[in-house]
Amino acid sequence: MRPTLLPNSLAGRTTLILLFGFALIQALGLGIHTVNQIKLARIEYLREVATQDVIIYRHVAATPANQRAASLLNEPIPRGDQITLNSLPPSHDHTTTVLPLQARQILRASIVGYGIPPAIRPRGLELRGTTNPQQYIVSFALPDEHGLNPPAPSLPPDEAAPDQPSLTPPAPPPTGGRPNSLFHPPQTWLTIITPIRPPQPWRSPEFSTAFIVMSLLGAVMIFWAVQHLLVPVRTLAQAAERLGRDVANAPDLPETGPTELVTAAMAFNTMASRIRRFVEDRTFLITAIGHDLRTPITRLKLRAEYMEDDEQRLKMLADLDEMEAMVSATLAFGRDIAASEGITLIDLPSLLRTILDDVSDGLGEPSDALKYNGPDHLAIRARPLSLKRAIINLVNNAVKYGDAALVSLVQKNAHTVQIDVEDKGPGIPASDTETVFEPFRRLETSRNRETGGSGLGLSIARNIVRAHGGDITLLNMPGGGLRARITLPI
Repeated sequence: MRPTLLPNSLAGRTTLILLFGFALIQALGLGIHTVNQIKLARIEYLREVATQDVIIYRHVAATPANQRAASLLNEPIPRGDQITLNSLPPSHDHTTTVLPLQARQILRASIVGYGIPPAIRPRGLELRGTTNPQQYIVSFALPDEHGLNPPAPSLPPDEAAPDQPSLTPPAPPPTGGRPNSLFHPPQTWLTIITPIRPPQPWRSPEFSTAFIVMSLLGAVMIFWAVQHLLVPVRTLAQAAERLGRDVANAPDLPETGPTELVTAAMAFNTMASRIRRFVEDRTFLITAIGHDLRTPITRLKLRAEYMEDDEQRLKMLADLDEMEAMVSATLAFGRDIAASEGITLIDLPSLLRTILDDVSDGLGEPSDALKYNGPDHLAIRARPLSLKRAIINLVNNAVKYGDAALVSLVQKNAHTVQIDVEDKGPGIPASDTETVFEPFRRLETSRNRETGGSGLGLSIARNIVRAHGGDITLLNMPGGGLRARITLPI
């Protein structure tokens, strides 16, 4: 099996894939949202800069000209901003550049929207910036301090040309007449420099809160959906497990739910029905053959009694007894396949001790070769008569071929128990540890049923244990002897 980083379970793999896809989609969605938020944050920041600058301008413009420089010292400005009074606009500084059209439009619209009284409206406006460091520069031409300039009807357009001064040099006023109303010589420029702070929407509490809430809700929905969708898979696995333990009595799957589940349930129920029919047909065939063989065996026994040769008569009767034993074992094997005994809660240590007592009684005297080692009580769900028959077969084999039956019981984990039946015999060839479970397979080559048996004991035992959801294996012990190990679910 190749090593993999994926979980072993289908639920784990499905959850991991969905979580990865969800994280990718969420990252893309949040990326798009972040880009939009950055754009909105920049627009909002430009509006804040414009509002802050126009407030400062109104304070300074409303102050007498000779007090404007002093008033700047008391002007509250954000940290990092700069305010200067200059005789030239920022466009004369070649280190500045014209802001993009969208930024100029937002700044100008925000300044107009805030409102400036006509008497102090600026005579010029420049919206520029620098790239290193990144700064916004908003410069207002303050109104004339001598009142030569009439109120401006509206805010003048901002200077967009980077290589031209914001105002053309004024023409001299006409002699002997009133000052030209179009002559607006700006004497002082109020310049406000604001550093450009890059927006960081992911640092806001709302952003992190939204990310965490969406992640948690998405993960919960994915876990719920995976668990809900995999319920039919678990139901199918449990139904297959029940069918493997009890072919005759396993219930059918309910044929309800979505179309795919109904189709799968119908296919499983059809398969289970065919398996039951196959097992019943085979059992009926075995039982019928065994039953029909009893009659000719009985007739042959009666005829053998009339044989005059005593030696031949005894040999024939022995062969007929062996045939009868094989027929009985075959019938028992068929009955075990179609066992209909119900599953109930039993105390396994009590069952093992009872088996050892029964075998000891069959030997005619108490035997020290029969021992039990394990807990006093351990409850499992099983068919008591069938399980007793399987263990008796193993114990009898251990006593017959290994002169001892040491039975031990261990609970391996919360779901499994282990029963070991050990003997002191020579063991069996390693190549035969599986073939001996085949029906009528005997390692004892003689035809004497007292030594070789019918060859069905281990087959019956394994068939019963597997019907319980467990298994039987044979192991040769290092010091000699054979260990028959039964594993059973609790």
